[in-house]
Amino acid sequence: MLHLIYSLCYRLSLPFALLYLWWQTRRSGGDSQGWRQRLGLVAPTPQPVIWVHAVSVGETIAAAPLVKALLERRPDVPVLMTAMTATGAAQARTLFGDRVLYAYSPFDTPGSVRRFLRRVRPRALVIMETELWPNMIVETSRRHCPIFLINARLSERSARGYQRIGSWTRTLLGRLDWIAAQAEDDAARFREVGADGNDVTVTGSIKFDVAITDEVRQRASVLRDCFGQRPVWIAASTHEGEDEQLLAAHMRVLEQLPEALLLLVPRHPDRFDTVATLTQRRGLSCVRRASGQPVGDAQVYLGDTMGELLVMYGAADVAFVGGSLIERGGHNPLEPAAWGIPVVTGPHVFNFETVYDQLEAGLGLVRVGNERDLAEQVIRLLATPDQARETGSYALAVVEANRGALNRVVSGILTRLGPAEDV
Repeated sequence: MLHLIYSLCYRLSLPFALLYLWWQTRRSGGDSQGWRQRLGLVAPTPQPVIWVHAVSVGETIAAAPLVKALLERRPDVPVLMTAMTATGAAQARTLFGDRVLYAYSPFDTPGSVRRFLRRVRPRALVIMETELWPNMIVETSRRHCPIFLINARLSERSARGYQRIGSWTRTLLGRLDWIAAQAEDDAARFREVGADGNDVTVTGSIKFDVAITDEVRQRASVLRDCFGQRPVWIAASTHEGEDEQLLAAHMRVLEQLPEALLLLVPRHPDRFDTVATLTQRRGLSCVRRASGQPVGDAQVYLGDTMGELLVMYGAADVAFVGGSLIERGGHNPLEPAAWGIPVVTGPHVFNFETVYDQLEAGLGLVRVGNERDLAEQVIRLLATPDQARETGSYALAVVEANRGALNRVVSGILTRLGPAEDV
């Protein structure tokens, strides 16, 4: 009954979603093909695919090493990547070019999902983290296509929500063939809300297997040279309501360290202009990355390009990871940790609580409660490079100690996928 009600409500909201998409496309000149794809009208694939679904930018970046490994180990099976957002789709194209197929994921109505499945004929569905769309799962399962929930995480807050609809949750989880959980706490919560314990494995987080290539290191070095000897901190993946606090914190930092530079990287591209305006209203001089202008004596360097966050982390001395000063649950801290720089976070990290706990236990994390605390800790770390390097080395050690999940996950998928002749 709950599933029927859900599908009905989704159908009723569909006209409004289409109207919103039309308005967004008209305003920003986006891809009009997105409409058709979201209704399931994707271009038919020449052969069955491994369908990898990652909702947005963060999940797409996390999926990149997995997709690369699948392409290397099973080149006979095409990979189709889907995302819910335009930024997620753009990130996938930036990462892989023409090596994989792309589409927007279908609206979660039975009809849209069925049309999509008929055209792409998935050999397996790989879902990143916690994207449990009921009709996507039900309709894919009905085609006897294995479904894998990879890098799975479940916070206490989310678990409480799933428990309120216990029978429906158990039914959905029962259609998953394998849940590769990031940590034992995540695995325990999945079992508590109804997953079969035999289908849940603790593999660790594939985000620990972040790879910093020589090309990325070179680009980061070039960017760092543009800043000279100035102390540099980055605030990455920031949100509305957070940028104001970060700019206020930077003004405090400038009182003690007048040469300090803030690299400010909003999470969503549609906020680049807004954040630039906020910076100017604060009286802070700002240079935008996309402008190509030299940094000079600017106090804020706005990261308003796509696909360069890892490069920007490598050009900083200290990293604050956004979504944590407000109740968004935080974002992935392992990219700055992999660079061996100190990781600073606000109090709200429920989306990555296990990873943050590991970094904190390994002495590679600094937690702050508000913008005043943030400013104090940034000043301390920038003013004492030896302490910053020590904290950063601890963060890197945590990353190195937890590598290996990627191989376990890929092996698990391919074992369950079957031999090449079955494709």
